[in-house]
Amino acid sequence: MGYPNFKTSNILARSFFILSDICIKTFLKDNIYINSFASISGLGNTSEKIWKHYQLGQPLFQVEEFEGKKTYVSKLSIEAKDEIEALQIENSKYKDLDPSVLYAMLASRKAFQNANWNQEDFGVNIGSSRGATFLFEKYHQQFLKEGITSTLASPTTTLGNISSWVLQDLQSNGPEISHSITCSTALHSITNAIAWLKSGMVNKFLVGGSEAPLTPFTIAQMNAVKLYAKYDENEKFPNRSLEIDKNNNTMILGEAAASFCISTSAENSIAEITGWGYASETLVHSISISKDASCLQKSMKMALAQSGLENVDMVIMHAPGTKKGDWAELNAIKAVFGEELPLITSNKFLIGHTFGASGAMSLEMALLMLQQQEFIENPFFENIHDTQSRLKNIMVNAVGFGGNAVSIIVSKQ
Repeated sequence: MGYPNFKTSNILARSFFILSDICIKTFLKDNIYINSFASISGLGNTSEKIWKHYQLGQPLFQVEEFEGKKTYVSKLSIEAKDEIEALQIENSKYKDLDPSVLYAMLASRKAFQNANWNQEDFGVNIGSSRGATFLFEKYHQQFLKEGITSTLASPTTTLGNISSWVLQDLQSNGPEISHSITCSTALHSITNAIAWLKSGMVNKFLVGGSEAPLTPFTIAQMNAVKLYAKYDENEKFPNRSLEIDKNNNTMILGEAAASFCISTSAENSIAEITGWGYASETLVHSISISKDASCLQKSMKMALAQSGLENVDMVIMHAPGTKKGDWAELNAIKAVFGEELPLITSNKFLIGHTFGASGAMSLEMALLMLQQQEFIENPFFENIHDTQSRLKNIMVNAVGFGGNAVSIIVSKQ
């Protein structure tokens, strides 16, 4: 047996590492594109109807009674509700699913059809802040009353229901992920999918968020932490998102689901995801972030660094309509961008806070504005820049309980 040729071995080893480095760098350069999107909410069930409501700028709130109190809510549009009812009777297995699952299924079907994808091995990552709240409360009430509960209580209230049923409905064999990271949930699904796409394990992912929070216990929780808007029959804008000097918290809950088909293919793409950032901060209080939202500062800086941009044309803020939350986020934006603030807006004055779906609804708003080249103003914030200038790069923020934040930049040249 001969001795190994160490010189040849070293050359081969160096060649291997050089090739590996080239492959990794090439792989990391893979661009991520949004190929389609769809949503259902109080804004409507088609892009045309949704955009029309954005242009009108009229709040889409109803008044419901919870525990004997008049309460503002934002419910799905009538057309979206009709589609959900049709979906529920389409398959006997669907009749026992929670609204949060059905909402995600409908939005995902629409996004899937818009992308012209085939049934193949694409991944699904759709999350929810609260999950199956309607069914959980229903089965818990049954348990308190009767001491027993339905056999469906466990399988239909797990958070994994959402992505599992979306995957089943669209007949994919890819990976499925359901998660909850409070109000940042939907945007976290995008960062998750980007990691999967860049790993090469899949080349397509369907992502988003879904929330059906209009239940007695959920509303009671928001009232308990004194964040919910008080009913006033004379109030034209009950959710005063981005009104920095408001006297009261004005958060209102809304129903919604939004889904996006994203991939490494630029073919028929709507926009490119050019930057993404995420961060957490040390908690001072379990339901609030620091006064300068340090987590959001870090996520925005990370997204800008990823994109190679120093500034963006617009920031769509999380801004749920709370005194401390809106103020902290604006402080963070000023800290990152300085005096040259980009255009700033938010959609919660129209549809309220849709919890885990809220980031997805904001992202949809960004994509519509990029497509239409029209800025949708928030009535409570005065922008200093020209609102008619061309829109190329929009940052979308989401912040959640637990001191976490995500920032996504979408671009269209």
